[in-house]
Amino acid sequence: MEHYIGRKALFSKTIAEFDVYSFAGITGDLNKMHVDEEYAKTTRFGKRIAHGMLTASYICTALGTKLPGEGTIHIKQELEFLKPVYIGDTITVHLEVMEVLPPKSYLKITSQIFNQNQELVVDGFSIVKVPKEDYEI
Repeated sequence: MEHYIGRKALFSKTIAEFDVYSFAGITGDLNKMHVDEEYAKTTRFGKRIAHGMLTASYICTALGTKLPGEGTIHIKQELEFLKPVYIGDTITVHLEVMEVLPPKSYLKITSQIFNQNQELVVDGFSIVKVPKEDYEI
């Protein structure tokens, strides 16, 4: 498992209007900040923002498809939302394996999201259980 330490992965996605409306429909979070342009213009953001959890969900995508990859089980996530993500922003999830945790099949992974201006919009870490075939080597 020590071979994971220091590994990095990236995943990028442009947040489309469709993504925000789909997420709102799936979760029932119809907060006007996300779905009503006229309302959003009156807020401190000046326009609609993506749901924080929509943005953060791409951490799960990166964990399950990039690092550690398929078969990964997401156990814990700690997040801090630092800046808004707007419709049309391109976000990039940055993952880096920091340590192996007991039991030996768990990893602590820095999980950060940056926008297209290289601004940190979400900061946090993930705890994952790697696929069994990876820790029985």
